[in-house]
Amino acid sequence: MSQSIDYGNLMHKAMRGLIQQVLEKVGQEGLPGNHHFFITFDTMHPDVEIADWLSDRYPDEMTVVMQHWFDNLEVTDDGFSVTLNFGDSPEPLYIPYDAIRTFVDPSVEFGLRFETQDDEEEDDAEEAPMQEMVEDDPDDEPPRKDAEVVSLDRFRK
Repeated sequence: MSQSIDYGNLMHKAMRGLIQQVLEKVGQEGLPGNHHFFITFDTMHPDVEIADWLSDRYPDEMTVVMQHWFDNLEVTDDGFSVTLNFGDSPEPLYIPYDAIRTFVDPSVEFGLRFETQDDEEEDDAEEAPMQEMVEDDPDDEPPRKDAEVVSLDRFRK
């Protein structure tokens, strides 16, 4: 048995389960009201399936929008597939939950951001001085980095 509880991985699993539940409901009932999603994912994830021209155009990450038109939404325990329109060219996509970097519903100011291993290493390097300061003052807690809400400003026009 391990010596600690891995809250970061447990939280990521729970957040991905939330995305799965939301997409399952949308698949059954459609998008209610003004809800819509900005989903940013790692295009280089080994299980992502997108057209070659999309992976060439977006070699690292891609943000897709599920709003006015989408088709063939199928949700599984590992990810989801959907057909989206790219300039009057419908393209099927498969996105595993593990590839998702952000999931945002700006209509209700809700967002999830998943840290990557590279992000965590950069954060650890940047937070080293902060950790020392926190240890000197026991009343302050170190900032949590496993899950955070994404700023919606980057998605607004």
